[in-house]
Amino acid sequence: MNNTQLERYSRHILLKEIGFDREALRTERNAIASHAAMYLAAAGIGTLGIADNDKVSLSNLQRQIIHSTNRISMDKALSAKETINKLNPDVKVNIHNIFVSQENITDIIKDYDFVIDAVDNFEAKFLINDACVLSRKAFSHAGVVQFGGQLMTYVPGRSVCYRCVFKEPPSEDCVQSCRQNGILGAVAGVIGTLQAVEAVKYILNIGELLTGCMLTYDALKAEFRKIKLPEKINDCPVCNNS
Repeated sequence: MNNTQLERYSRHILLKEIGFDREALRTERNAIASHAAMYLAAAGIGTLGIADNDKVSLSNLQRQIIHSTNRISMDKALSAKETINKLNPDVKVNIHNIFVSQENITDIIKDYDFVIDAVDNFEAKFLINDACVLSRKAFSHAGVVQFGGQLMTYVPGRSVCYRCVFKEPPSEDCVQSCRQNGILGAVAGVIGTLQAVEAVKYILNIGELLTGCMLTYDALKAEFRKIKLPEKINDCPVCNNS
């Protein structure tokens, strides 16, 4: 590292669990979004992939702080890239400005080492899970609504997957989204930041990942809970085929 990089990452280098091993971050590739992207960029991750075909809207800015008012109507992926490179120009950002579907998701994630699910609908969450499990990719799931959130990490061969826990997407009339029920923006920040922590731990092989458990957060009660998940679901159609 040059002197500028030594200063930029000095607070990480001081951590005995990381030290100069943070160099591993520079070669790591992550497919991610929003709050997690900013902290991973600040940490000096090597390559980030942003998959989003939407445009920045005014209602996004309450929680998606990677965007700004002057970028309303800009492609979200491009806006995210601009923020990331202003924060850390050393990070390579790949833009996937397309609608992620069953037909293209495997090709999108194939070059990344860790995937972060920061989507806001169940169909996309199951799509990410299934593609990662079948491609043997580690990923972090998260969901937020109103004053709460949850997250878990999947690592091939070490934990049950998202479909093991929830089986299939609920019907539209059973669960309402943030658009319908609202979301405290800072809650999205808390959960997204925890996803970034999971990515760093996975990359550097330190600490305990949220594999085999679901971490929930209740902002109104200022309470975290770690819920143990089953070690194996024998009838999971994805895990049993991976």
